[in-house]
Amino acid sequence: MGKLFSIGEVLIDFIPLQKGVALKEVFAFERAPGGAPANVAAAVAKYGQEAEMISMLGTDAFGDFLVEQLTKVGVQTNKILRTSEANTALAFVSLQNNGERDFSFYRNPSADMLLGEEEIDPQWFQAGDILHFCSVDLVESPMKHAHKKAIKSVSNAGGIVSFDPNVRLPLWKRKADCRQAILEFIPFADIVKVSDEELEFITGIENEEKALQSLFIGNVKAVVFTKGASGASLILPGNHYTSSGYSVEVKDTTGAGDAFIGGFLYNLLELQATPEKVEGILQHHQAEILRFANASGALTTTEKGAISALPTKEEIELLIAQNK
Repeated sequence: MGKLFSIGEVLIDFIPLQKGVALKEVFAFERAPGGAPANVAAAVAKYGQEAEMISMLGTDAFGDFLVEQLTKVGVQTNKILRTSEANTALAFVSLQNNGERDFSFYRNPSADMLLGEEEIDPQWFQAGDILHFCSVDLVESPMKHAHKKAIKSVSNAGGIVSFDPNVRLPLWKRKADCRQAILEFIPFADIVKVSDEELEFITGIENEEKALQSLFIGNVKAVVFTKGASGASLILPGNHYTSSGYSVEVKDTTGAGDAFIGGFLYNLLELQATPEKVEGILQHHQAEILRFANASGALTTTEKGAISALPTKEEIELLIAQNK
């Protein structure tokens, strides 16, 4: 059975103790482990499949904390390197009353950006593995080239590549640079997950259906389109499936999209997907995969933080059963 590898940032989210105020007005925060690729790895591990993180952290207390927290949920961390040349990344968050967020990042550079392609060993990857990545670490840095080597290596090994752009514009000097990097990497992916808030920005196309179809370039075999509380769609060549969301009391939307794609990829590992089989597996199992992913994302919003808010597999199954 394959394993999930997540590559990219692992960081500390500082979550405010006050809701509904601007970031400059927050007077107290609590720390939570985060970073979108790390959140996805944590979800996959917590639900019962193997997951490993590829990244770099500072030789600081925050780095120690993150390794401990990932290990606690079952993520393998031996491919997280440590450096004294930069600090572990930090993200300060402010929460609106509806749980939506604003971010301020401290990473100029942060340790994760210093991981180089020479640190990636193609022998790590085997057929049936999944490599997941996002766009935060696609800024011009050694880490961007580490991504390219990892993607090429897992593809050559017969694994699946999953890309969630997870747009964070405050990290880019220009919006156009962010969009260009995302468009450069989309063709390398077998699966692309995009949210309703990101679709037009990424594609430049206002019409939703045309925008979604435009993502089928290069290796792309499936597009996952998330719509927050309204659920998600799975688009395959010639097929479009929709799934409703779940009604929950939202405290914090941090990590909800990551929990969704984590639940989605967990199911692909369970079903032993490969690049050749993934389209058929998704077509046959789309309803149960989307239900599980939607429940995973929804339940994560009921607590603060991302990794610390992930539900158990049993809680996901209970929510699904209650809504049948």
